This record gives sequence, C-alpha cells and structure tokens, in this order.
Amino acid sequence: MKVLVADKFEKSGLEGLKAAGCEVVFEPDLKDAALTEALARTGADVLVVRSTQVTEAMMDAGRLALIVRAGAGYNTIDVKAACKRGIYVSNCPGKNSLAVAELTFGLILALDRRIPDNVADLQRGKWNKKEYSKAKGIHGATLGILGFGRIGQEVARRAMGFGMNLVIWSELGVRVDRDAIPVDMPLMLQVRPGSGSLIEQRITVVQTPAEVAERCDILSIHLAAGPLTRNVVGAEVIEKLKPGAMLINTARPDVLDYKALAKAVKEKGIRVGLDVFPGEPASGAADFAHELVGLPGVYGTHHIGASTDQAQEAIAAETVRIVKTFKETGAVPNVVNLAKKSAAKHSLIVRHGDQPGVAACIFSKLAAAGINAHETENIIFDGGGAAIARVNIDKQPPAGFAESLKGCPGIMDVSVVDLA
Repeated sequence: MKVLVADKFEKSGLEGLKAAGCEVVFEPDLKDAALTEALARTGADVLVVRSTQVTEAMMDAGRLALIVRAGAGYNTIDVKAACKRGIYVSNCPGKNSLAVAELTFGLILALDRRIPDNVADLQRGKWNKKEYSKAKGIHGATLGILGFGRIGQEVARRAMGFGMNLVIWSELGVRVDRDAIPVDMPLMLQVRPGSGSLIEQRITVVQTPAEVAERCDILSIHLAAGPLTRNVVGAEVIEKLKPGAMLINTARPDVLDYKALAKAVKEKGIRVGLDVFPGEPASGAADFAHELVGLPGVYGTHHIGASTDQAQEAIAAETVRIVKTFKETGAVPNVVNLAKKSAAKHSLIVRHGDQPGVAACIFSKLAAAGINAHETENIIFDGGGAAIARVNIDKQPPAGFAESLKGCPGIMDVSVVDLA
C-alpha cells in the first residue's frame, strides 16, 4: 500500500507507516496543482494531510481509497466528492484536545492578567505595577462552553480545577448528558451530578448559545465547522455578553461573526482571545492583517491550538493506526463519510450451508428482480458447516422470491424482515 504524506508530519508517524509495511512518499509542501500532479504520479492508495485542501480534481487524478486528516475536523476535504467516488475519509478526533484546552486557558489567563502587555512594557523598559495589578481573577467566574465534545470536556475539567462555574450548550441536535460532565478532579471523585451537591450547583446546561452568553463571564467556543454551526455566535449572541466579558475562539473562524465581535470590542469593551481567523494564510509564514488584530483587549495566536509535541505525536500514532487497520482489515477507524442510516427497507435473511456459490446465487436472483442490496454480512456458525447471510435491500421482494431462492444449492431457509 502506497501512502502519500502531503503535509508536515512527525518522524515517528513516518516510521510507523513504514513499519506497517507501507511504501511512504513524504512531500510535505504539496498543495493545489502540485498535489494533484503528485497523486497522479505516485498512484497513492492513501493520502495524509493536515491543513491542506483536498479537492475533487485531486481525487480524480489518482487512485485514492482513503484520505486521512491528521488532526481533528475535516472541513478542508471535499467529503461530498469523496462519497461519490467511494473514497473513505477519516480523521483523528480528540488527539489534540489537551493541547487546545491548554491554549484556551492560556488565553483566558493572559486576558485576565494582561500578560502580553506586561511583558511588552517591561521589554520597553517601562515599570507599571499599579496598572497591571488590576485583574478580576477567574475563581468563581462563570465559563460558558459552546460545544461539549472532547475539547469542551477537557476545558470543563480545567475550569472545575480553577473553581469556576460552568454554563454549557452543545452543537445543534446534540444532547449534553449530565452524567458525562467531567467532574473527576481529585476532591470530587465521590460526587456525581444529580446529587444536589456543590458541583451540581456549579454546572448549568442550557438550550441556546444566547443563554450561555447571557449567563457567563467568559465565553469559550469549541464547535465543529459545518452548515449548522456557521455564524452560530453571531451579533445576537455577542450582544448578550456583559460589558468587559471575555470571548475565546480556539475552534474554527466559520462559527463566529468577526465583524460583530469587533463592534462589541469597541463599544462594550469585550476582551478577546483568538487562535483562528478568517482568511488565514495557507503557508506557515506570511504577512497577515485583520480588523480585530491590534484592537485593545484583543490577543491573537497563530492557529497553534493543536501544535504541541504531545498532540502531534498522538495524532501521528492515530494516523498510523488508521492506515494500518485499513491495510490489514479493510476497515477504517474514525471514518466520517459513511451513511448514518441505511436506506434499506427490508432485510433478507438466508440460512445456508457454508459452501461456494451460495452468495452468487442470492445476488443473481436479487439483480434479476431489480432489487438493490445496501449492506450484507455472512456469519459462520462454529464448526463451519452452516452460515447466516443478512442482506439489507431497498424493496420488498415479489411473491415467490423466497421459494425461488430455496432452489439455490445449499440454502436451507429464507425469511424477509421489515426494517421500517
């Protein structure tokens, strides 16, 4: 199996892919036309990328079977085009969670204590203890978390350790299970939500982002990018923030209205920590300007949330696991583009002898009846003498179909189950 790694990637990951028996082509600076050409030239089965865009034209250029996003999210990959071509898309969810949560709190603490301004003044030879002694502190403050996946949960753990209260909302259509709320700090191990404890009083789950903004002192965004989350944190949500509140975005720029945020910074003194920006440079080093950068009370970092050695090693190891599993079994861990729900209406269940020709006869008769098979599995009984085939199909077989199948060699019994 040939693997093209078209982005920066850890040495341990490259060595792991080779140890798994893969032929590895490492060209970390590929993008656009150069990546399209490389896919055609190498005939790679697997493409590994980080932030590089993967387009429909790239998929048509080669013979890809799997695209791995070495990181969380997959918005840089044309998933719809991959679905049409039967190309698996996988990612490495949760492997950067600790790194992003750490940066989130780095930005919160930096804003509260104005650490960058402290440092800059000292470097200019200016001492101003009176000014920089002004800070609220975050103990007892309410942290609003938008998005309660792996990263949101790691942020919640750290917030509880800082003695903060939590207000939580997750993505549209995603229910927050209170029993999953991480309250596993050492002094809290014996206490569970629902007990009426102090922890219970410190955690609130609400129904809308606006409710979170209205209740919190610090709003931290941890939402995946997608049609349902685009500009979820818009003007109506930002307007609910208290004057002087903080807003942190270490997720994706698509989920936040940056123009509305700039207005709130100027008019309400909202303090902001951003790791992501609209129109970020595609290269690692470039000139960059944005309306928010340079406004008072706004700190920005260079989209480095996942960029710790620990996170990158974990992502590399997960990428190796995905590719190795695919190579050895054909299964893809963390696959993101399989149908969530089958369109099959009925299940054809066939008990048969474990012998050649049975499956061929079943599918031949399905084709003759104009019936499409959506999924199939064949389970062998202990000893190998008999098996059960389950074929999920798109329509009710015609009268007499089951009896006609019994004419196939080795078939013992046939039944049809309605899946509706």
